[in-house]
Amino acid sequence: METKTFADLGLSPKVQAAITAAGYVNPTPIQAAAIPVAVTGRDVLGIAQTGTGKTASFVLPMITRLETGRARARMPRSLILAPTRELAAQVAQSFEKYGVNHKLQVALLIGGVSMDDQVKKLDRGVDVLIATPGRLLDHFGRGRVMLMGVEILVIDEADRMLDMGFIPDIEKICKLLPPRRQTLFFSATMPPEITRLVNQFLNNPERIEVAKPATTAKTITQNFVYCPNGEDWAKREVLRDLIRGNNVKNAIIFCNRKRDVAVLHKSLTKHGFNAGALHGDMDQASRMETLDKFRAGEIMLLAASDVAARGLDIPEVSHVFNFDLPWAADDYVHRIGRTGRAGHEGHAISLVSPDDLKLCKDIEKVTAEAPVWLGDPPTEEDFASAGKRRRGRGGRGQSSGSDKSRRQSHGSQRGGRTGEHHARSSQHASRPAEQGAQQPERRHRQPEHKAPQPDQHHTEAAEHPHHERRRAPRPERTPQPEYAEQPKRSSENARQPQRPRPVPARDAWTDEPASAQRTARHDRPERREAPKEAPRKQQPHKADERLGFAENVPAFMRKPSRPLKVPGRG
Repeated sequence: METKTFADLGLSPKVQAAITAAGYVNPTPIQAAAIPVAVTGRDVLGIAQTGTGKTASFVLPMITRLETGRARARMPRSLILAPTRELAAQVAQSFEKYGVNHKLQVALLIGGVSMDDQVKKLDRGVDVLIATPGRLLDHFGRGRVMLMGVEILVIDEADRMLDMGFIPDIEKICKLLPPRRQTLFFSATMPPEITRLVNQFLNNPERIEVAKPATTAKTITQNFVYCPNGEDWAKREVLRDLIRGNNVKNAIIFCNRKRDVAVLHKSLTKHGFNAGALHGDMDQASRMETLDKFRAGEIMLLAASDVAARGLDIPEVSHVFNFDLPWAADDYVHRIGRTGRAGHEGHAISLVSPDDLKLCKDIEKVTAEAPVWLGDPPTEEDFASAGKRRRGRGGRGQSSGSDKSRRQSHGSQRGGRTGEHHARSSQHASRPAEQGAQQPERRHRQPEHKAPQPDQHHTEAAEHPHHERRRAPRPERTPQPEYAEQPKRSSENARQPQRPRPVPARDAWTDEPASAQRTARHDRPERREAPKEAPRKQQPHKADERLGFAENVPAFMRKPSRPLKVPGRG
């Protein structure tokens, strides 16, 4: 096959000048096969292992196609979806490097950074929008971005999207885009779910496969180290010996759990190694700062979770250590793909515990290569017993029998569920009788308890004085009539109001006494502020005298005290 140069791929002169300034001469196989097809506007399905230059295979043709046209506010012209923040930031750096001769507006929508700055860029209009699925849907739900103007869609690391559970989000985003668009789809593996996604959203794509799916680069030397102990502290000791015994320039050490990353980073720092940590619980600024220091050589060892396994282009990583074998065999390919990139020599060393022997077999099936062991390899008995062990709370590698005995001892020492249940039962049985006296009603509700006879009652009362106090009959209350027994109050004993009204001078009043009964609301003692005055004799009211509410009635509504004079009589 004739060797191609970037000048033979149909790229624009400005893009070729940027490639020459970056120091690249010959394209990689995936670039040489994908760029000519992508420049024409046809859909591309690219299948290639990590470290083969997939990012440049879609960045370069996108820049060429976006040279003509103009971006509008909140309507990006192209969209690139990446599974992680680090990969999205790396794609943005590629546009800065290869688009140095262009004035393309690039926006990065990822979590962990301010949304206000992202909204400002969207309002000005962007040519290239690089985003993670979650943050893009967040902006779309708030009405800050519209996707009907997207001309080019790129889905990078599609199999990683599947592993992280982004496939429903990808389907939702694809349905929001215009149907007449170009789609560039890249993945290292092709599981059935990815194949269904390709058949649904790609239109007659050009399938470009430069290597067998899930194969490792030939420039990587792979070795495995068997750790019979299986404990984390023992594996950390083996790891330190490997770092000291090999010519390690810089290395990435992968763990399955975020908490293991933190523990390993602390252990390496304690033993004098220049190490850093990278995992998903770190904020975006700390993650980017750690990556920049590792690229610059300020950090020698980088303990990381799988968040750093996919797509990160860190040049000249000499070693990759798998402190834990990945749970998915495909992730092994992506992890060790961080070394041996762009033709450089790399080394991958994996620590294998007895629990990981089954995973080791899965990796052998995927890579189609027999493992090369450093030191004593595991025996056939170790492989036969793989999977029968399970991790306990005290460590890994415990057998089922030891786990059972350890759980029993743990329950007896620390009060497990079984021990705690028996302790509660014995405590309930030995509870003093006076504690039961606090809940007398519960005893009386139980139907099986019969009422004690008089002689039994006195016997129990003598033995348990608290029972006597509990079972003593309450004195019966004589029901009081609500209204019949209420004494009537005369007007002389009526309480004077707090805010009496002055009587107008023009009103005429009779000598009839005030009403004999007050309402219950006026008789409340807590509302009395003035002391009760001594009763006094009722006297005729005068015009300037203050009267109560019952007495303050207009004359025309009251019954006259004397008969009216009829004209013509008397």
